Amino acid sequence: MKKYYPHLKTHQKVYMFFKRGFDIFFSFIGIILLSPLMLICAIIIKCTSKGPVFFRQERLGKNKKIFRIYKFRSMRIDAPEVAPSSLSVDEQKKMTYKWGSFMRKTSLDEIPQLFNIFVGDMSFVGPRPGAAHNEEKLMNEREKYVPGAYDVRPGLTGYAQIKQHRGHKPNVKAYLDHLYVLRINFFFDAEIFIYTIFMFLGVAKGR
Repeated sequence: MKKYYPHLKTHQKVYMFFKRGFDIFFSFIGIILLSPLMLICAIIIKCTSKGPVFFRQERLGKNKKIFRIYKFRSMRIDAPEVAPSSLSVDEQKKMTYKWGSFMRKTSLDEIPQLFNIFVGDMSFVGPRPGAAHNEEKLMNEREKYVPGAYDVRPGLTGYAQIKQHRGHKPNVKAYLDHLYVLRINFFFDAEIFIYTIFMFLGVAKGR
């Protein structure tokens, strides 16, 4: 395990082995249980907008390995290829269609990432993966920290997301990712995941 996680402590390396097992098991269960919902989302997307059902984009994962992330398409097909976080709220509204806007608000567009988790591109909890070709500032900031975001698999949710949902500057994201990797353990991951659920249900806000 040493060669896979060179900057993590021994107990963290052991945890990462079991964490991968959790990711495989629970992503598989999630895919099965949520398949009817995914089918419904796919049908509505095709009926309410032009374009493909899925949005695919190259992202940077562990060790800066490029992988293709999957989401339900929430934006119009003529929307520019930029990180949504770099756009204002009004700009995002103009680039989304009605059902797409609803999926973004409820995070339904993120469900297909269960497949990314199952195959090993991602984990349930970890630093959110930045775009491979248009988020140079975030990549440069993350490279300043050891250990940092690229030492572990990116996550469906992460420490930066519960601190301030979709609202960080690159330098702040990179620092929070660094803090996460420094502290990574089962209980910290569980805390982040549970808090994310509370945020999704509207009973908690970003810290």
